[in-house]
Amino acid sequence: MLPLGLLNAAIGHPMLVELKDGETLNGHLVNCDTWMNLTLKEVVQTMPDGEHFFRLPEVYVRGNNIKYLRVPDEIVDLVKEQQQRDQASRGGRGGSNQRGDHHGGRGDRGRGDNRGVVRH
Repeated sequence: MLPLGLLNAAIGHPMLVELKDGETLNGHLVNCDTWMNLTLKEVVQTMPDGEHFFRLPEVYVRGNNIKYLRVPDEIVDLVKEQQQRDQASRGGRGGSNQRGDHHGGRGDRGRGDNRGVVRH
């Protein structure tokens, strides 16, 4: 499961973000980008000592500061099911594409010791 797919599915849902400095942010995911930068709303920020709390209307978190993310289990299950459906509709691993002759009729290319040999 790819993290960005999971994050995109979690938009609008609550999540916990732990930062590298030990702070935690509990809020609802508003947006994320390809660098895992996040925007959260209705946030409760907990300081590393665990004794100081702050309520913030919105927080922007740079992805390189994130240590840990926790999303609801139902989001994880939803993404797993979606990926399984997508994989089944593509025919599983490798899909249904048959590998054709892409060498312009030189079917012996890359087999045995025939490399580079031209026969007339």
